[in-house]
Amino acid sequence: MSFSFVREQMVDPAPAPVNTAGPVAWARRNLFATPSDSLLTILALVLLIWAIPPIYGFVMPNFLGGDAVPPGGTVEECRLETAGACWAYISARMSFFIYGFYPPAEYWRPNLVFALGALLIVPLLIPRVPFKRTNAILFFVVYPVICFYLLNGGVLGMRPVPTEQWGGLLVTLIISLVGIICSIPIGILLALGRQSKLPIIKTLCIMFIELWRAVPLITVLFMASVMLPLFMPQGTTVDKLLRALVGVTLFSSAYLAEVVRGGLQALPRGQYEAASSLGLSYWKSMWFIILPQALKHVIPGIVNSFIALFKDTSLVSIVGIFDLLNTVQAASSDIDWSSPTQAITGYLFAGMVFWVFCFAMSRYSIWMERRLDTGHKG
Repeated sequence: MSFSFVREQMVDPAPAPVNTAGPVAWARRNLFATPSDSLLTILALVLLIWAIPPIYGFVMPNFLGGDAVPPGGTVEECRLETAGACWAYISARMSFFIYGFYPPAEYWRPNLVFALGALLIVPLLIPRVPFKRTNAILFFVVYPVICFYLLNGGVLGMRPVPTEQWGGLLVTLIISLVGIICSIPIGILLALGRQSKLPIIKTLCIMFIELWRAVPLITVLFMASVMLPLFMPQGTTVDKLLRALVGVTLFSSAYLAEVVRGGLQALPRGQYEAASSLGLSYWKSMWFIILPQALKHVIPGIVNSFIALFKDTSLVSIVGIFDLLNTVQAASSDIDWSSPTQAITGYLFAGMVFWVFCFAMSRYSIWMERRLDTGHKG
């Protein structure tokens, strides 16, 4: 007797059990796994139910069921006791928030700077786009020169615009981009110098890093804007924005150096020995073998430093530079748009702008981590 059996028709796959797949299983696994998790989940839901309706009513325009005055509204609507956020005020003062005191007739110049920056940085951030070297040269070398002459003027018949008239989001982006771009090479060199076997170089790098990390950024900005001119020869002046750029860059590079040093120390000693066995010089081994691996390991720390730098640019408002936050504070004294929610709406707008840029950097870093993840997962 034969006990063999050959299936002639395949059975349709059965769905997964309800208790192992689907939203109910996800909630049970992530939100109600233990009694303490269940209690925290319930408390969070109660907090959201209590907080979301008033926040929604304050932020959303009236045509979406909220109490906020939409763009195009009137100041009289914003002055009502039941009015929420005055987005009409933000719309009316948007040019000031973006350009500061930049002459309105010259807005095309910062607009061109924004457009060129987006045109160059987007392909640079997408790995599959070709001509990366040419793109990098254009962005890191040519673009800053074009930006300087476009914004400052004085050439090709363009009206000179001193940096005292720059402001708003324009200045925030300038300080953050210059700080981020310039702090990367300085921070890497400081990290390599701190691991150097030459006592003089190692000591100088340690002293530089510890000095800048031992003082708050606001002290650096005050020193650069108030104290530095006192030590310079009489009649010598340095642009206030340039002083802030140098201070922010050096401050950020000290923190970035420690992040990069952590990545260098995390690499196995065998990587250094393998580079030496190939006969590579110190700089070639660092460029081709050590730094690519070290920087990949510390992407979260590097991006965290960039996000902190972008948010710390708001401190330049204390030394009289009209960044985004300072323009919002200055506009809150505009009596033409005076209302109970004027200041709150301005700060809410500034917070939303900072959140958009910081969230974009965070998501891009997560995407890069996943793309560069070459580890073997069991």
